[in-house]
Amino acid sequence: MIVTSGAASVCGDAVPCAREPSAVTAIDAHAHVFERGLPLAAQRRYVPDYDAPLAAYLAQLDRCGVSHGVLVQPSFLGTDCSYLLAALRSEPQRLRGVAVIEPDCRFDTLAAMAEAGVVGIRLNLIGLPDAPLSTHIAPATLAHVRELGWHVEVHAEAARIERIVAPLLERGVEVVVDHFGRPAPGLGVGDPAFRRLLDMTRSRQVWVKVSAAYRNSVGDSGEAFAREALSLLKEAATVERLMWGSDWPHTQFEASASFDATFGMAQRLFSEEAERRAVLCSTAAHFYGFCEATVR
Repeated sequence: MIVTSGAASVCGDAVPCAREPSAVTAIDAHAHVFERGLPLAAQRRYVPDYDAPLAAYLAQLDRCGVSHGVLVQPSFLGTDCSYLLAALRSEPQRLRGVAVIEPDCRFDTLAAMAEAGVVGIRLNLIGLPDAPLSTHIAPATLAHVRELGWHVEVHAEAARIERIVAPLLERGVEVVVDHFGRPAPGLGVGDPAFRRLLDMTRSRQVWVKVSAAYRNSVGDSGEAFAREALSLLKEAATVERLMWGSDWPHTQFEASASFDATFGMAQRLFSEEAERRAVLCSTAAHFYGFCEATVR
């Protein structure tokens, strides 16, 4: 059942937050906003031929009773985060952001992003060749990220996750892994790399976004895959390390996915109130700083 904006919290009792005029009812921890005509990255896998502006995204949240969201810089816009930052500044209480930055980004640039509402950076390495971590983020910049209390979000094929995440954990950085860890669609939870991700979540420094299940399945919504994966993730990571995201506007899957469908699936997958509250609400509320105290 999709909960409309006038209904009670989808997560049971709302999470009270001193920074907000209203309580956190649910959080979409992964979405993108963009418009045609923005500067594009030199290397890009896909460029949408439509607009996904902030107003359209907020309308999705409002209709489903989702109070807050986390905007992630789209890969095709590269390191020009101007549009993302403008969106965050226009809704400072409701939104947080995850940026894509140059490997040698200066501290003052990162601090300005933090002021706008950025709380982490994303390494989107899908389709890129293996390279040392320092190729993607210089040691000094990674130290700045840690100083700011940010996390690093990793989007890569499951087979490469361990090689990317392990050096980050060694440097004391908290890590968020995108989209169930992107196991090979033909293998699903049988992908040996997915099993290694389960081991990494036991470090208590790794969170997993249970988002975009359709990217890990073949020819369907990914609900069967998600159910299997969640059974294992809940055992290894516990629900306190899992966060739901819509992946709106579902780039490359626009014809088969929608915000309503992904939100409805999440509610089916987490039918127990305590689990639903954690994954759709309280974990992300604390992690992204929507609450009075950020307790990780």
